[in-house]
Amino acid sequence: MLKINLSKWAIVVICATIPLLATSQSVSDNRNQLPEIGVVASDVLTIDREVQIGKIVMKQLRGQAPIIHDPVLEEYIQDLGNRLVSQADNAKFPFKFFMINNPVINAFAFYGGHIGIHSGLVTTADTESELASVLGHEVAHVTQRHLARAAQAQQRSAPLQIASLIGGILLAMVDPNAGMAAVSLGQASSAQSSINYTRSMEQEADNIGINILARAGFDPKGAPAFFGKLASQSRSQLANETSFLRTHPLPESRISETRARAATYRDVYLPTSLPFQLAKARIKARYESNPENNLAYFNQQYKSTNEVIKQAALYGIAISYFELEEYGQAEEALRPLLSADRDNLFYLDVMTDIYIKQNKPGRAVELLTPLWTLKPQNKVLALNLANALIYNQQQEKAISILRDLLLVDNEHFLSYSLLIDAYAQTQQKKEMHQASAERFALILAYPLAINELQFAYNQVEGDYLEKQRIKARIEQFRVAQANLTRN
Repeated sequence: MLKINLSKWAIVVICATIPLLATSQSVSDNRNQLPEIGVVASDVLTIDREVQIGKIVMKQLRGQAPIIHDPVLEEYIQDLGNRLVSQADNAKFPFKFFMINNPVINAFAFYGGHIGIHSGLVTTADTESELASVLGHEVAHVTQRHLARAAQAQQRSAPLQIASLIGGILLAMVDPNAGMAAVSLGQASSAQSSINYTRSMEQEADNIGINILARAGFDPKGAPAFFGKLASQSRSQLANETSFLRTHPLPESRISETRARAATYRDVYLPTSLPFQLAKARIKARYESNPENNLAYFNQQYKSTNEVIKQAALYGIAISYFELEEYGQAEEALRPLLSADRDNLFYLDVMTDIYIKQNKPGRAVELLTPLWTLKPQNKVLALNLANALIYNQQQEKAISILRDLLLVDNEHFLSYSLLIDAYAQTQQKKEMHQASAERFALILAYPLAINELQFAYNQVEGDYLEKQRIKARIEQFRVAQANLTRN
């Protein structure tokens, strides 16, 4: 896998995990002692440069992390994140929220407004406010430009020390225990100063995150409640922590601080969130355990007296039957949910999959087309409809939908994957190779992207302008590849 040489920017990933914890400074009111955001770290990293680096890191993550390319979960977590960002100060660029398939409780933020969460964060949270509290914390890391400030603090470090941080950064995102151990070994001589700086940032992110949480209409008590879960996790991991991790305060101090901070806000009583419960059920049924165990779990959940929990359990039962390839039973379980809530994207997505597996893609097209006509830019509807159209031998219409989606988001990995399938089935080889090249570029696999474009170039006959366009794109990829290794 290609590596990124960004050592001069001293990337330091800020994670909402046990290794990165707050200080025990008391909190008595809602005021936050903030830095001067407009000038802090501006001599180290500009906003534009931060966005550029964030895009590069995101591409490398796509290539080596088990990112969940699930349109329903993507939409849910992005919508939840947007609710928080809309209440945050100093949001200087669009935020991108994404999910990694990993049961370990973890979340992290990095340059350019990228915020990743592990699937285990969702399934461990009991309420949407608990989940939102972690996202709010990460949003605060970004708006306070903690990464740029960390780079400024590290500016006097020896190049070797900073370079040794880089090796553990992306690993820390996917596997925090292994990654933070790598960071620990690399910066042993300057560990204490870095830890103290991180403690300050963590407290700041906690305080501002709770404020964002409350302003967005969530329960501020979700933060201390979720940190209690982190405390339980840390107690089971202490024996395996490195000395670097042990020098950070344990989460009990963080819980007391966030509890005090949350107590200064008015009480909030929220009903059980159906989208949150459906997201939990989808992750459990599709990405955790096995279908037989999941079916037993959801059947037990279905006995709940809470109607929202029952609906989510029935949704989980439908997915579990689908995973068992019992498509008739999956449809039977899902049918009453969809009949009662015809616009629900969670239900529509699974019903589309069921129809396709039953060799009835036309029914999926009929189901989705009216809704997509009203909301053509909705990714869940557009991607499901495109997928159904491909199976229904209507590839050209699918191609049109996917190309429209990519005009809005030219880094959407799943859209390229479906587009490649559609081009392959219609023998549009040049277009297939071009789409494959763009998908490879999204994971920094520029040599493979260039190969695909060379294949595309060989498919062009007599179109001089098209050949020139392909040659220009090849040159762009070569420059991008060279920039990755430039000091």
